[in-house]
Amino acid sequence: MVEEVERLLRAGTKMEATRGASMAAATNLLKVRDRHGQLCALVANDAQRAFEGARGRQNIVLKARQMGMTTWIAGRFFLRTITARGVLTVQVAQNQQAVESIFGIVQRMWENLPLVLREGPLARSRANVGQMVFPMLDSEFRVWSAGDENAGRGLSIQNLHCSEVSRWPRDAAATLAGLRAALVPEGELVLESTPNGAYGAFYEEWGRGISEGEGLVRHFLPWWMEPAYVADSVAAVEMSAEEAALVAAHGLSAEQIGFRRGLERRFGGLRSQEFAEDAETCFRATGDCCFDVEAIEARLSEVVATVAGPRRRGALLVWMPALPGREYIVAVDTAGGGTDGDFAAVQVVDATTGMQCAELQERLAPLDLAHAAADLAREYGGALVAVERNNHGSAVLAYLSTVERYERVYRQMGQAGWLTTATSKPYMVSGLGALLVERPQMFMSKRLLAECRTFVRGEYGRTGAASGAHDDLVMSMALAQAVRAERMGVRH
Repeated sequence: MVEEVERLLRAGTKMEATRGASMAAATNLLKVRDRHGQLCALVANDAQRAFEGARGRQNIVLKARQMGMTTWIAGRFFLRTITARGVLTVQVAQNQQAVESIFGIVQRMWENLPLVLREGPLARSRANVGQMVFPMLDSEFRVWSAGDENAGRGLSIQNLHCSEVSRWPRDAAATLAGLRAALVPEGELVLESTPNGAYGAFYEEWGRGISEGEGLVRHFLPWWMEPAYVADSVAAVEMSAEEAALVAAHGLSAEQIGFRRGLERRFGGLRSQEFAEDAETCFRATGDCCFDVEAIEARLSEVVATVAGPRRRGALLVWMPALPGREYIVAVDTAGGGTDGDFAAVQVVDATTGMQCAELQERLAPLDLAHAAADLAREYGGALVAVERNNHGSAVLAYLSTVERYERVYRQMGQAGWLTTATSKPYMVSGLGALLVERPQMFMSKRLLAECRTFVRGEYGRTGAASGAHDDLVMSMALAQAVRAERMGVRH
């Protein structure tokens, strides 16, 4: 049956022999809907041709919105699935709605193949939303949601496309690792997404990618590669220096500059994220981060190594040792311990200046955390220990009292510990945010600042770590500064 498919498709099973053969096969055989809803041949646009010309076995694609890459990759992988035996192709989308959209694209491609193929070698034994099975070839095409915890388990995948990775839910890095483990050594991988902040699995993968040689081949596709992105009319306004630089560097037309001005009116600061122009600013231009991104990045470029060096195998960092006569606050954000999940975090700050003196980040059970916090408090001259009493905090407080016999513990309305609530958390976060802008020199830890960069607003105004990130250092520092402000009468 494979021979019949090869003869009828004419492109053959070895479409990877030349880039042109792959594009020609897609154009001759596959039908898609264009921007106007009309059925047409899948003809490669500028962005798709650029990808074809540079792609390797493992690829990462950073792109502007609606460049047609998902459709193109779906078409390429669909052809590879139906022109060889024993092929499993998997596309993974950010949510179920995207799964249905991608599967609809592939379904349309199959429906518009010649009838002799659809009723012969490419007849399907199963074709529900998310799966096509071709029993005569023993090949299969699947579309999954990244929210599926079992995605990729127990399978051998030949073609893997991960779509909109920057918007995957839960721990995207763990999901991606599981899928990669299912990809056969000679398989093809494409990670593709628009940017969504300078954090998360996609951002980290892009940073690890390379332009050539072994590893992920990087493909950057700016918005002007899409021919439809032009303005109908252009106002007679003198170009800004930034616009003139784009024209000089990339040969943009007046209509493209007019389109860009329209984007600025509609998207504001998010224009460079949604319609990327370079591979750096597109990540930074996110509306999700709770803190001032420029202030964080400026401070990240300034901070230096610890003065006293790392302790506890790097978990404890010390910048300013205890000084006689100084008052300190030890703030504790608790966790359950164990090898997975959240870290426990302890911040030591000067009670007068708010300066960060030491920081502990480690997965510790409540008893071990109480011991570590008490040790730091004693080291810093009998510091005030402020423990968030939510969840495991009550156990830490109990151990501080009964096991460590440490009595100088922060109390809130007569009760030991700080209670983080829907009311107090915004106050804590906004106070830390103000300090990051007004007094960034207070913060010495790169890992704290990195967490600030991934501390985002989610649905319903909730704040916390972005998917796959942590916020224990952020919350422990926010607690330290809130207690300091309350106890010392310091205004943020």
